[in-house]
Amino acid sequence: MSMEAWHVLHAKPHKERQVADYLRAKKLAVYLPFVPVNPVNPRAAHLRPFFPGYLFVKVDLAVYGLSALQWTPGLNRLLQFDDQPASVPDHFIAELKRRVERIQAAGGLKLSALKPGARVRITDGPFAGYEALFDARLADNDRVRVLLEMIQQTQRGHRPELPRYLPLNLNAGSLEPVRPVSRPSGSQSP
Repeated sequence: MSMEAWHVLHAKPHKERQVADYLRAKKLAVYLPFVPVNPVNPRAAHLRPFFPGYLFVKVDLAVYGLSALQWTPGLNRLLQFDDQPASVPDHFIAELKRRVERIQAAGGLKLSALKPGARVRITDGPFAGYEALFDARLADNDRVRVLLEMIQQTQRGHRPELPRYLPLNLNAGSLEPVRPVSRPSGSQSP
């Protein structure tokens, strides 16, 4: 009975492809999701790992050997919890593949076109579903800063305070642009 499971590998910086190629040569199933990006530098890569530094391998560790996997060239480590290799369910990998395919079909991560102040929706994490204002791309280019508007209360008869914002640093893949609502021609704003 095979006990193959998906495991998460953490590669050394910029070695994800090397690790993936090595493991594929060993006839292992590997998933290294890439998404198109629009880099600021035109000479920079136009495809980047969706999870920089991480990839997935489907393997039966009892057959392949934990030490054989850990000595893969370019690999930093196998992700573990309490000294046990962490596994990822098949349905998670299937959903991740669908999500990456949607991003690729849409032409990649389009956040490079966003200007400060543009409205975005957070799609993952504890703030999923909230809208925020795009503030800036951060130095590693896969992270962004958004400003989440805090709810303001006003006392009766007093001017409302200026809005307060909570800055959040997020993965760029956790955002989607919010498209303005188009109004039929001839209609007026209230």
